[in-house]
Amino acid sequence: MPLAATETVTQAATQATALADGRIDTGDTAWLLAATALVLLMTPGLALFYGGMVRTKSVLNMLMMSFVSIALVTVVWLAAGYSLAFGDDVGGGLIGGLKHAGMANLGPDSVHGTVPTLLFATFQLTFAIITAALISGAVADRVRFGAWLVFVPVWALLVYVPVAHWVWGPGGWIATHLGALDFAGGLPVEITSGASGLALCLVVGPRLGFKKDAMRPHNLPMVMLGAGLLWFGWFGFNAGSALGANGLAAAAFLNTLTAGCTGLLGWLFVEQKRDGHPTTLGAASGAVAGLVAITPSCGSVSLLGALVIGLAAGAVCSYAVGWKFKLNYDDSLDVVGVHLVGGIIGTLLIGVFATTELTGKTDGLLYGGGLAQLGKQLVAVAAVGAYAFLVTCGIGKLLDKAMGLRASEEEERTGLDLTVHAETAYDHGVLGHGAPVGTSLTSASSAQKVDFQA
Repeated sequence: MPLAATETVTQAATQATALADGRIDTGDTAWLLAATALVLLMTPGLALFYGGMVRTKSVLNMLMMSFVSIALVTVVWLAAGYSLAFGDDVGGGLIGGLKHAGMANLGPDSVHGTVPTLLFATFQLTFAIITAALISGAVADRVRFGAWLVFVPVWALLVYVPVAHWVWGPGGWIATHLGALDFAGGLPVEITSGASGLALCLVVGPRLGFKKDAMRPHNLPMVMLGAGLLWFGWFGFNAGSALGANGLAAAAFLNTLTAGCTGLLGWLFVEQKRDGHPTTLGAASGAVAGLVAITPSCGSVSLLGALVIGLAAGAVCSYAVGWKFKLNYDDSLDVVGVHLVGGIIGTLLIGVFATTELTGKTDGLLYGGGLAQLGKQLVAVAAVGAYAFLVTCGIGKLLDKAMGLRASEEEERTGLDLTVHAETAYDHGVLGHGAPVGTSLTSASSAQKVDFQA
């Protein structure tokens, strides 16, 4: 048996022994504490990434949609989400029970593997947070903030939580019955957010001026900073999913770095070939595409696999972001083109590049494993994508009927920063909360309509 495979098996045996003894490993716990903080940082990073990509009139609204998701998802997760996702299965592999609702029966001495259960629950919470926040990019500039406050907790309970149980929960049908692999969230995070983003942008409709007006990113340095924070946090996202300070975490860490690099290069190559200019936005988007694609596969594929997966995601996603103009769906910040397409690429290619050196049991097509694993990955992708799309459509349409999902035309033209939050991101010769000099706050909205069209 190869040395890497022996190490993986030994680590698994050690963790099994620790679980049986109810023993907490301090090294594993220290690493997961750090990884949890890294993943939480990804949501503010995403806020900056998205905030730089919108126009000046909706920057703060974009930031708020991410930041408020932290609070909303946390409350829902602690109340019922964790228990339904990771509690013992009660529904044929579809959902967990409510034994741990309100985090009941989970004291500081409760152990999950070799780490405290409360820490594991918090780590998984950070995944749920950023998944909900990702969807906001598909409907930037035009969704009512009040409707978003309702959408996020409902979506988290009805879409994210069941899919997390299918993939990672005890007895979940995708992992236990189907046998598809997903190390760190290609299905619950990337494909779910991408399919849901597509559904929601179809329900809401395109922005005013879509395909007519230039809607360029207003602050590319902010985009690059956000991408850097995302990349930094992604090491916690992927390597942290090993749930221990071990060789598997190291392999996932290296695969994550590798795929992010080749994703960046792949996107820039396509831009240079197609447009004649490698752009900063392309570099940031390519790195994110590579990171998205390696998320499900970082603990399953060889280094060669990571290189190819990142490169494929960077190249394909650079074309996929333009599909919205041909197919007439306004995915404002390319959630579909990057997260859905990248997540599909990474999840499917597990069936090609998986190796027993990391999985301990499964080889992909390239390593003599045949087509069986690829077929399992395909079924999982189709099921999760269809479920997320259909349920999100239902939630969006119900919310639209009940309270109105889309901002008014006047609010959209003026900008959601001023009309919703009574603030502006950039005060060019203004006082207070965005009111021009000599203008009362109550009249600021009408006075600044022209100023905030950029």
